[in-house]
Order: sequence, then structure tokens, then C-alpha cells
Amino acid sequence: MRKTGYYFIAVIFLFIKINSLDACSMYKLTLHGKTYVGCNEDAWRTTPRLWFESKNENTKYGAAFTGSRYDGANGFAPQSGMNEVGLSFSRLASYTPRRKAQAHRKSILNPTKFLKQVLHSCRTVEEVNALMSQYDRTIFLEDVFIYIDKSGKYLVVEPYSTQLGQKPTYVLSNFCPSITSPKDALKLQRYRKGLEVLKIQQDTSLRFLQSLSDSMHVCRTKIGDGTLLTSIWNLNEGKFHLFFYHDYSHCQTFDLKEELRKGDHIKSIQKLFPENLEFEKLGRYFTTKNSRWLMWTLSFLSIFFFCSSTYFIFRVLFKKHEQKYMSLLLSFLGFSIAFYAFLLCTHQAIFYFEAPYVDKFSRWVSLTAYLPNILACLILPLIYLNYGVFKAKSWNLFPRNLFLLNNVMYMILLCFFFYWELFWF
Repeated sequence: MRKTGYYFIAVIFLFIKINSLDACSMYKLTLHGKTYVGCNEDAWRTTPRLWFESKNENTKYGAAFTGSRYDGANGFAPQSGMNEVGLSFSRLASYTPRRKAQAHRKSILNPTKFLKQVLHSCRTVEEVNALMSQYDRTIFLEDVFIYIDKSGKYLVVEPYSTQLGQKPTYVLSNFCPSITSPKDALKLQRYRKGLEVLKIQQDTSLRFLQSLSDSMHVCRTKIGDGTLLTSIWNLNEGKFHLFFYHDYSHCQTFDLKEELRKGDHIKSIQKLFPENLEFEKLGRYFTTKNSRWLMWTLSFLSIFFFCSSTYFIFRVLFKKHEQKYMSLLLSFLGFSIAFYAFLLCTHQAIFYFEAPYVDKFSRWVSLTAYLPNILACLILPLIYLNYGVFKAKSWNLFPRNLFLLNNVMYMILLCFFFYWELFWF
């Protein structure tokens, strides 16, 4: 019964978190004595990087990493990678409900350095398992990792458990296998497609692996965003292939040992490929997550409308005046828009999915997708009512001007909504 509860909670958070985090996928294929690993990083970031870290006095093995999230002094956080002895890993967004803390285990103080250190110090998945068992991994509640060595064995690492396996094929996406039923996992299209392709055919040619990665990639219709980077790792030969922004007509191939001889270095992945118009469009698309001034503006508007609505509701309750319906309208609309502005600061997916945005497990969030249309329909009547209040002087100076300021802010928001294509008519 308790495990069933974990299933339920995990599935709910699976879809909620995928909307706010990166959604990724991977596969591994062992055939004819060789093991290949394909990774799709699905992200809205515009800073994909490939970097190489040679071994030194503190590490056993050199390694290559890909990633796009800058982590300050730690450099870029690794999303996938491979070391010089054929151990690879992939990081996927997921969610695990918090449980009781893991006692008598070391704390992970620096997640980025820790993930790099695993590839720098381990040769096999058994060694990774031994290392992981020493640490409290609750810092990775929103991640699931998979490590594969060149023998074809793999290790799924979750915050509270690990699972070793050695099936010839394996596919993983944004869920923790230990708490997600196969039926629920199949709801993820990219995961389901990977399974279907491998069920029909298995091949180790680059053309097949490329098509397999292609079948699992994401490209959303609104602005063409989706899979930022695809990597295909040949664990036995120490070579790998990169494809940029779900364009599988251009490929860059690297030999890990040759690159490590050059010492530590980093490459901007977009500069390795021809101009990609969809990626350029993504780079010019501003949201609250990639533009600080937009984040501050929407945060201010959310606070402003909340305070303004509070004032108007107090006028209804404690002031004797005519036209209370206008104060009620301004209060109700203001609270609704304040909540929606807050969502625009916290729910990145709203900017990228087509309107009306649907959150599978939050009816309230889904209902807010209609607010841009409602506001567009109300703005002219609001301006007319505001004009009437000024002309008749039926309100005091402060509420009249606050009404005017509300309308100005609403028009600013409508411009943002138009830019983000949040209207659905």
C-alpha cells in the first residue's frame, strides 16, 4: 500500500516537474560486443557546452562532459559524459517524494563537482554503486542518473535507491523506475518511441543510432524549441557524436583520447555547427527565466495587482459609495492577474507551449490560461468605466488614479501576452 502511494505521488510530480524542469531522454544498446549510449538534452537554455577534463594527481581518468546550465565558479553542470575507460552517464529530470533522511552517509556539498568526480574516479558501474552508497543523495530529488560501462552493464541511480542491470537495450526518460509503474512510464511519448524503435530493429550503425535519437527528440510547434543537444557515445572506442538543436543532418565527431591530449578545454557547441534558425529564434525569445528585467517587472506587477485588489475589496466592505460593482470587478480581476503574473515567474513551460496552456494536474493553473483573453475583452470596458469615474468625479482622487494606473498596467501586460502568444483566439 505504501509503495502504491509512492507511485501516485511520483506520477503527479512527474508531470508537474517536467513542465518546469528540463525533459530529457536516453537509451543504451549493447550489440556485437559494443555498447552505445544516446542522450537527448531537452532544455530552453541557449548555452550548450562540451568540455574535456584531463586526469591529474587527484583523479584517475580524464573525461568529456556536455551541459548547458552554468553553475558559477563550478563551471557548467554536467548533463551527460564519458570517461577514457568507457564509463558514461546521463542525467534526467525527475522527481522523488522526500523520505526519511539517509543516516550515516556523507553529504554532497557540491553537486556539480560530485558528478564530475564520479567519472574521474570510477571504471565500472559496480564502482559507481559502491561510491554512491556512501552518500546521502537527497540533494538530487529532482534527478535520476544512469551510468553505463563498456561491458553493457548499467546502474540507475535515484535519490533513495540504485538498480543494476545488464539487458542489451535500455531506455529511460523523466521518471524513477523504482516508483513508477511501466504503464505510467509509457505515458511519456519520447520514452515510448524509443522502446518501439528498439523493439523493431537493433543496429550499431551511426545512421540507425541517429534515427533512434531523432525518434526520441522534442520539437514544439510554438517556437521550435525542444532538444538542445544530442550525444551518441561509443563506449568501446572512446568516440562520440554530437547533433545540435534537433538537426540530425549535421554531425560533429570527437575522439576522447585525442581531445584529452590537448588538456582541459571547453567548446561552445553552437559554434561547431552551421547557423540554426530555430535556435536563433530561441535566443531572441525573452521570458522571465532568461531576462532579469522581465522577472523583476512581472514580480512587481504581481505585487502591485495584489495590493491594489486588496484596497478595492476593502472599499467594497468598509466604504459607502455607489458603483461597488466596479470595485468588485477590479478586485477580482486584480487578484486573478496577480496570480497569473506569479505563475509567469515560476512556470517556465507557459511561455513555450501553445495557448491555452494545460497543466495536467492543476486545474487552477490550467484555468489561468484564459486570463489573457478575458483581460483583452475587458480592457476597453475598463477604460470606458475609468473615463466615466473621472468625468463624474464619483470617486475620490486616490481610487480614481489607482483605477487609471490599473488600466495602464493591464495594457502593459497585454503587450507582454501578445509577445508571448498567450492568446488563444
